[in-house]
Amino acid sequence: MADNLPSEFDVVVIGTGLPESIIAAACSRSGQRVLHVDSRNYYGGNWASFSFSGLLSWIKENKQKTDIREEREDWRKLILETEEAISLNKKDKTIQHVEDVCYASQDLAEDVKEAGALPNLPAFGTSDTSEAAQESEKECPPVESQSFGTASREISPERVTCNDAESTIERKDAEMTSQRENLCDATSGQFALETGKTENVSTTEAAALEPKKITYTQIVKEGRRFNIDLVSKLLYSRGLLIDLLTKSNVSRYAEFKNVTRILAFREERVEQVPCSRADVFNSKQLTMVEKRMLMKFLTFCSNYEQHPDEYQDYKECKFSEYLKTQKLTSNLQHFILHSIAMVSEADSSTIDGLKATKNFLQCLGHYGNTPFLFPLYGQGEIPQCFCRMCAVFGGIYCLHHSVQCLVVDKESGRCKAIIDHFGQRISANYFVVEDSYLSEKTCANVCYRQISRAVLITDQSVLKTDSDQQISILTVPPMELGQPAVRIIELCSSTMTCMKNTYLVHFTCLSTKTAKEDLEPVVQKLFTLNAETERESKYGGLEKPRVLWAVYFNMRDSSGIDRNSYDRLPSNIYVCSGPDCALGNDYAVKQAETLFHEMFPKEEFCPPPPNPEDIIYDGDGTQPEDPGFSNSSDMKTEPSSEESSDGNSAKVSEEHHEE
Repeated sequence: MADNLPSEFDVVVIGTGLPESIIAAACSRSGQRVLHVDSRNYYGGNWASFSFSGLLSWIKENKQKTDIREEREDWRKLILETEEAISLNKKDKTIQHVEDVCYASQDLAEDVKEAGALPNLPAFGTSDTSEAAQESEKECPPVESQSFGTASREISPERVTCNDAESTIERKDAEMTSQRENLCDATSGQFALETGKTENVSTTEAAALEPKKITYTQIVKEGRRFNIDLVSKLLYSRGLLIDLLTKSNVSRYAEFKNVTRILAFREERVEQVPCSRADVFNSKQLTMVEKRMLMKFLTFCSNYEQHPDEYQDYKECKFSEYLKTQKLTSNLQHFILHSIAMVSEADSSTIDGLKATKNFLQCLGHYGNTPFLFPLYGQGEIPQCFCRMCAVFGGIYCLHHSVQCLVVDKESGRCKAIIDHFGQRISANYFVVEDSYLSEKTCANVCYRQISRAVLITDQSVLKTDSDQQISILTVPPMELGQPAVRIIELCSSTMTCMKNTYLVHFTCLSTKTAKEDLEPVVQKLFTLNAETERESKYGGLEKPRVLWAVYFNMRDSSGIDRNSYDRLPSNIYVCSGPDCALGNDYAVKQAETLFHEMFPKEEFCPPPPNPEDIIYDGDGTQPEDPGFSNSSDMKTEPSSEESSDGNSAKVSEEHHEE
């Protein structure tokens, strides 16, 4: 029971976002006793992924503006005269201006539910449960977004299979649902042939080109096929997060796909950007002169530090102005600024642009034709992977377990304990707290930025090709002076984030107004909002995809906050920020490593796992269940039926033997 937790730990971590989860894993790996709690009933905080019904519940919760008032404050009686309390928030206030809109046909009956939905059970990790290492290791990732294994060179292509019964039921149900759909389609086709009905060939071809009409009922029924991220990011193939996943061997808990293409929006058209040398010379969008100019400039950017004379006079200039001096056509300037360097046209300096371009080029071709990877089942998988590592090495997890306050010793000025909602006092040496848990009083002097987010479910890709399984990133330049560029990531069904015949489209930008005011004009440029009207033909004579459903919200960006901005924060309390607006995850990894070394300067940060043969077991020498970090000889790689068509990733499996 959670009210029987041990009363003493080395580290208490509050919040299960990415930086907190990395720190918890690093501490547990170095031998510290870790308690990891979250007042939410799901992992990830603002880094989480949801099924469709889960997201609807999240939307409903964040639309409620009523504050949670604690009727009982018995915990205050537990504070001694020599102590003072720093109270924590009971409700997350980092999400604002939430608005969801359904554009698909709404013929939803009241009794329609998600296919394969399990009976309502007590939320995992609720306040009356706590698990030691073995139980946490089994149940750490929520069942609705679970994946393991990788498909890459450095990232080991092996898998740790979860024995979770609920997960097994869900996977089997998904397979059965898919089989029923295929059987139904086949039976319908056979019946049509047997009746001898014939139709005009041209009409049949036209119907085949027209995407299937998706209704809101279908979206709800297939809701468990969605894994919708609150934060939209990609992993640079040579970025800090990939390095950490590889080094710590946490990579075996996740599976990735290559981002297949980089797009640009120019002159009201969406077009593909050539990135690699082969793409450049095969491109029909560029003239031969432009191809030579682009390759010459990219070659310079790959080692620009060795040629300071080329940019020394422009160091104080904007990167956009520097590009104009390089005899590049406006077409090439647009590609480099918005689709390769991906930096701000208004704010980024020449050095910022050159660094970003070099980073892009260094990551290019490492795993595929683009520099980016995307985790199957969504970004929310990554924090869960590190939570599992923490649990494997002894960390204890409690979800839906709120903390009333931090207890500070007046004499030393250090935090000495927490008091949870059971009134239990839990002591520790170090405390890691996610920013959203800090009260308004503590954050009175903190100035936060805001991120505008939108998530769309659409029926077609923004740029149709022969393959309907494309993962794309597109940057739309500012529509007006002073507005930010909008980053768009489009995910197909093979990423396990949406149902078949739909796409999940993420919009992200820095906020100037509410999310809907910032992003809806861009949505209208690329998509048709009314699904019942005739398709418009705006760019390139191509029909615009339809939006079936959309949600807009603003999210707090707490990155880059000076620690001194927090009011009277004890030295052994370490604050982790929520998601930032950047495309990659480098800030979260750097923050986690910095805070870990402040706590344990002599310890290695997330070292490689030990060789099982070198482990000495206590007691009777019985070997515990393999946590999945070893390279077992009984692991085998199997191509997934869905992935075999595009070759971008592979699924793997492991035979498990239970005693």
